[in-house]
Amino acid sequence: MRVGAWVVSMGLVASVGAVLLAPNTAEACGGTFCDGGGPVPMPVDQSGENIVFIRDGDNIEAHIQIQYQGEAAKFGWVIPLQSLPEFSVGSEPFFQALLAGTVPTYLVNVQRDDCSLGDEGGNGLPPGDGAGGTSGAADDGGDSSGGDSGPEVILQQTVGAYDIAVLQGGTAAEVIQWLDDNGYAQDEEAEPILQAYLDEGHLFGAVKLTGGADVDEIHPIVLRFRGSEPCIPLRLTRIAALEDMDIRSFFLGSARTVPQNYRHVLVNQVKIDWTQGNLAQNYKEVITQAVDAPMAVGRAFVTEYAGTSDVVPRFGISSPSWNSSAFVGIDPIGVVDALISQGLYFCDLDFGQGCNGTHPLVQPLLDEFLPVPDGVDRDAFYECLSCFSEQIDLMAWDDVAFAAAMEARIVVPGQHAVQLLDANPYLTRMYTTMSPGEMTEDPMFHENAELPEVPNNLQATQRILCNGDSVYILPDGRQVYLPAGAPWPDFDDEPAWSMPSDEEVQEVMSAGAPVVLVNNTQAIDDALAAYNQAQGWAGAGEDGGSDGGADDQSGGSGCGCRTGGSGYGGLMLMLLGLGAGLAARRRERSA
Repeated sequence: MRVGAWVVSMGLVASVGAVLLAPNTAEACGGTFCDGGGPVPMPVDQSGENIVFIRDGDNIEAHIQIQYQGEAAKFGWVIPLQSLPEFSVGSEPFFQALLAGTVPTYLVNVQRDDCSLGDEGGNGLPPGDGAGGTSGAADDGGDSSGGDSGPEVILQQTVGAYDIAVLQGGTAAEVIQWLDDNGYAQDEEAEPILQAYLDEGHLFGAVKLTGGADVDEIHPIVLRFRGSEPCIPLRLTRIAALEDMDIRSFFLGSARTVPQNYRHVLVNQVKIDWTQGNLAQNYKEVITQAVDAPMAVGRAFVTEYAGTSDVVPRFGISSPSWNSSAFVGIDPIGVVDALISQGLYFCDLDFGQGCNGTHPLVQPLLDEFLPVPDGVDRDAFYECLSCFSEQIDLMAWDDVAFAAAMEARIVVPGQHAVQLLDANPYLTRMYTTMSPGEMTEDPMFHENAELPEVPNNLQATQRILCNGDSVYILPDGRQVYLPAGAPWPDFDDEPAWSMPSDEEVQEVMSAGAPVVLVNNTQAIDDALAAYNQAQGWAGAGEDGGSDGGADDQSGGSGCGCRTGGSGYGGLMLMLLGLGAGLAARRRERSA
């Protein structure tokens, strides 16, 4: 029996019509454009399965960000468990900070050729006479069942907004019957998968929202259990998973984490759309092609970031000013002012911002303990509680319960998340897409301290020629010719320069360099040369190359953009997960 195996699955949902066996997925960066403002990345929604694993001696801690849209009464979740864990509330700002801090950035420095010495362009062509003829077009809690048979309920617990029951034993049919008796919808495909987990000795955690809790109270949940190797069994997830579902995993520890029984892929950067106007709309497509490559067999990950955990900002995860005890004995009309003083709430009616919590669980607490009276405007109520003192629901207000809920759901999870970041110097972020038919094996992970870091930034140069065409010099030194106004080439459109999306497929052990199963560098170079030659570009003026160079070890993913960097009109593009950087001519292998 494997030690430390664990699964997150948006399992069997609470009623028919709300089947969300996996979180709602979102496209990588499609349709997200840079607003050209500010010196910092602009994070955008990056929903999907986001999971954080932390190794702590003989224990593993798993933080799961739960994504759900629907009715609160229909929310349900079944988690296969290797052993009985400790459950606690997780921190949503922790996930937000992880996503924002590790978003890899693609900096495109724009340089213009000096065209003042004559009429000819920097590529020897007359101004306005494009070198290229054709280029590829861009792709558009219940009771136990009782009796001597069936699963035994070995734990019942309320954790934050969730009622949790842990089931042990029984057959898959009996587990399904218990779930059905307790309001969880079933799927006929679940029984053999549940039985397989039971045969491996798994328990099942059944999770639903507590009575009266709404979907805005959904928060991450933390499981702490004995184990040594993180695992994300996906077999139950596949029942209702979408095609090419996003799966993103974070690992806090002392060294870089890599797939143990899945493969690792380095992605062909040439296939990624680097142009400003098409902010990597093809990124997820390229990643999917790369992990579906013949030797990756649909079960592979790319590394988005690997390095110091200091890239994750602590601000907003926790604050010394957050003090739940300040609400014990407080008059209800002073609650919002106290939250504002702690930096947890703001009201800005003059500029149309309304009243909102700076932590996602603050407003749900107010909705529960200080609900808006009927017929009263929400923002007006919270902006001036004293103005509506006679209408405050004193039956709902409970200062001790409010303080306890704030401590359990906001203060303690935030403090714990910061402690984890401080105690674990190394952070790895990996990404893949998977379809239901590929979810037949559970990915496991281990550390390899001998692998290099994977920075979350890459830098290329867009060299604008005197005829208006461009040459993009990528971090690995490769050059891509782009006629003026043309989209990024779809290299799959033309057989003469069709190229794979995977530059390298690897198996990575817990020590030593990766075992290279496939290396497509030469095939990519040949296809790119054929494309450039068809555009009339033979690589003249290679002095315009990027600073990345052949020794660059980099990769990444993410969404958003920023301006900055040297050169003319620099553009920071944030894509979604490029693995380790690729050097075309000479390189140090990264894993």
